[in-house]
Order: sequence, then C-alpha cells, then structure tokens
Amino acid sequence: MASCEVCGNDYELTFEIRTQGGGVHVFDSFECAIHRLAPVCEHCGCRVIGHGASVNGRFFCCAHCARTATGAGAELQDTVGTA
Repeated sequence: MASCEVCGNDYELTFEIRTQGGGVHVFDSFECAIHRLAPVCEHCGCRVIGHGASVNGRFFCCAHCARTATGAGAELQDTVGTA
C-alpha cells in the first residue's frame, strides 16, 4: 500500500498522477489531488477544477473573475488544449 502525499492515508487503491515536468504524485482521492495540483484563480483564489479562462497569460476559474480582474473588454480564451 502507498500513502497519500496530502493526508497521509495508507490506502490500497491509491493512484499516481504524473505531471508534464516529470513529477510523480500519489493520492488516495481526487479531493487530495485537486488540493495539491489544481491551479488557483488569480481573482477569487478558488481551485480551478474545470477549464478555466486565460487572459494575457493570467489564469482564472471563470469568465466573471477574468473580466472583473482585467476589465470588461478582456478577450477570453478557454484554456482547453492551450500550452
């Protein structure tokens, strides 16, 4: 059994997530994985677990936060498939 790197729980069904940078992380739940790996919205501070929105290289959880932080005329880009 492996231990979750967030909560320390020893669990027989842990899973690994490998990041683009070569990191390997072990978790016992998606909740712990989100807590450790999900980006944070630059406006409201919540964890971004959906597509999010990108404006000029800044990352937000939704269009509302992006527009509030950058101005009403901001061009929004869905971050699906962006590098």
